[in-house]
Amino acid sequence: MLPRFLVPDLDPASGTASVSGGEAHHLSRVLRLGAGDEVIVFDGRGLEVRATVERAAGGAVVVRLGDALTPAAERRVPLTLAQAVLKGTSMDDVVRDATMMGVAGIVPLVSAHTIARKAVAPHSAERWRRVAVASTKQCRRGRIPEVAEPVTFDRWLAQPRDGVTVFLVEPSLPGVTPLSVRALASREQPRSGTLVVGPEGGWDADELQAALAAGFVPITLGPLTLRAEAVPLAALAALTVVWD
Repeated sequence: MLPRFLVPDLDPASGTASVSGGEAHHLSRVLRLGAGDEVIVFDGRGLEVRATVERAAGGAVVVRLGDALTPAAERRVPLTLAQAVLKGTSMDDVVRDATMMGVAGIVPLVSAHTIARKAVAPHSAERWRRVAVASTKQCRRGRIPEVAEPVTFDRWLAQPRDGVTVFLVEPSLPGVTPLSVRALASREQPRSGTLVVGPEGGWDADELQAALAAGFVPITLGPLTLRAEAVPLAALAALTVVWD
């Protein structure tokens, strides 16, 4: 399979494209590709083209554009993952896997019980966007999901959302009767959706009530306890089966 490189300003009509920055370094210095080697370039918005390296020297890479390609199909139901920020590098894993599962966007949430609340650095979103780009290249998607800046749960809750919003809760949570993911299959398929996943410490009681009042649909993955970074992957996979 040909290696893929991101060229945000890709224009097939120009006949050539410049690969710059880290992408150029990866092409010429890491993979050691040079004139005559075939690659694929894409703009992260659905355009993908086969290309041939014309020049790769001094950090400047120019490719000759060829035939347009058909990228992998996106999800039938566009899905946004609203994920409470996890500690350590676990959030990187979530972004990587969510991108692989085809989400349209990722919203990092800071909730009342977010263990990583003080660890959300000013440039965290930039790092997660780089992770999303790398995952998009690896899984051969044509579109890079949008990674938003971290936002508090309360502020995000006040923002408008399209489609249905489902949020994961523990099946034994008092006063709440969550649906199984399978039960969603009996409901009308939404035009879009949002999956909300909490932090290692779970949802605060006020957050839970606010989510229910906002019309969020509580769902559960069952009685087993999963690692925090595995929960969104499992939920996204299940929703893919139900909705796609």
